[in-house]
Amino acid sequence: MSSPQLSALRKFVITACVLLLSACANSTYDATANWSVEKLYSEAKDEMANGGYTKAIGYYEKLENRAAGTPLAQQAQLDKAWAQFKNAEPIQAIATLDRFIKLHPASPALDYALYLKGLINFNDDLGLISRVVNQDLAERDPKQAKESFEAFRELVTRFPDSKYSEDARLRMAYIKNSLARSDVYVAKYYFSKGAYIAASNRAQNTIKEYRDSPAVEEALFVLMQCYDKLGLVQLREDTKRILESTYPDSKFLRSDTKIEAVKKPWWKVW
Repeated sequence: MSSPQLSALRKFVITACVLLLSACANSTYDATANWSVEKLYSEAKDEMANGGYTKAIGYYEKLENRAAGTPLAQQAQLDKAWAQFKNAEPIQAIATLDRFIKLHPASPALDYALYLKGLINFNDDLGLISRVVNQDLAERDPKQAKESFEAFRELVTRFPDSKYSEDARLRMAYIKNSLARSDVYVAKYYFSKGAYIAASNRAQNTIKEYRDSPAVEEALFVLMQCYDKLGLVQLREDTKRILESTYPDSKFLRSDTKIEAVKKPWWKVW
């Protein structure tokens, strides 16, 4: 290779190295490096207000690190959980809240963290699938409903006077009724398949666990029908008397009432 060619090759290599180093430097450039924590928090709030949830999450994460050990860092963690939820990341949001609850058990915002955890699970409606099929909460996997209920229950138990507790109690009542209807739904499915013992067990669970739920009325009817199919006449009559005394105007006391057929819940595997 001639001297001019070597010289040109050296220039090319040097230029390539400079460009590569420049690219690496640019890839680690942080536009927020000189921002104060107050400005970082303000920018994150602005992004939230404008729907820029992904960018807001990034700002809140930086703020958690830069303001570590301060009330502002705790607030950033809570705000990040809300941003994650709004950004359709409920699993990440719950993880953020669980971390907050573990790290800050004495925080004055602990009641809000518990409320937000319950709210996120309560509002996770399975997205597009749920809307398309118009699915009732009672037909869904009850796991998240139960987790929501537990978060709300911890809130109202530990912080009965919290400004979030009254709404939590209302949501707990709704969840409880939905879980009771879920049990009845499954009991009716078992009944439709001739699994009368399994159906009676599920109906009994509804009656025992959710005594003040409206679903108990139908659970008693399902239980009565199960006993009839099993040839347990005395138990059938005992259950009928309870239904008559508790719900004297029940439609389930009509002789022509039957257990409606239901489809297998999509989430249930038997």
